[in-house]
This record gives sequence, C-alpha cells and structure tokens, in this order.
Amino acid sequence: MRYLDPTLAAYVREEVLIRYDPADLAEIRVYHQDPFLCRAVCADLAGETVGLKEIVRARNRRPRDLQGQRAAREAVVEALLALRRSDPTEGTSPTSPSAPPKASLKRYINE
Repeated sequence: MRYLDPTLAAYVREEVLIRYDPADLAEIRVYHQDPFLCRAVCADLAGETVGLKEIVRARNRRPRDLQGQRAAREAVVEALLALRRSDPTEGTSPTSPSAPPKASLKRYINE
C-alpha cells in the first residue's frame, strides 16, 4: 500500500516509526525520532474501514488454513514414505547395472 503526505518527502531513506489502527488501515501515523511527524493517507483505502468482527474472523481462519496445509503436506510425505518402504530396489538407481563393470585395459596402436 502506498501512503502519501507532503511532509514525508523530506524524510526519504530516514528511519521512521509507523503506528496504525488495525480497524482503519487507510491512515497511518508517522513518527521520526519520537516526535509525531504526520498522518499519511492511502488513497486506495480512504473511506474504507475493517470491522472488528472481520479482524477476529481472519485471525481465527488463519490457524485453520495452516492446519489444513500441514495435513495435506503430511499426507504427501506419508504417501512418499509408503512408496519408499514398498520399493525393493531402494538405494539403487535405475540406470546403474547390478554387477560392477569389467575393468578393461586401454590398448594403444603401438602394442
């Protein structure tokens, strides 16, 4: 999101502290070395507010989503482990021969 205020032009690349209200992301408060500097506004979010119920819903939904992702990944890992356990040729690559290759002498034309 892009927050604008004409005062901020003088503080490019300066370290600032930003505080915001989670219920009103359209406006942030900017502090520089402790004193208040300005209020910056996001034009895209101006006039929009996020209700407390929406914030609580999003916070409750996040752990459930992560738990679902974890369960899906665990299922994939278990399936791969089951395939590995049932594979009798584990540890050998399909392109390597079962017997070691014969050693051959290199012959030269002069011999």
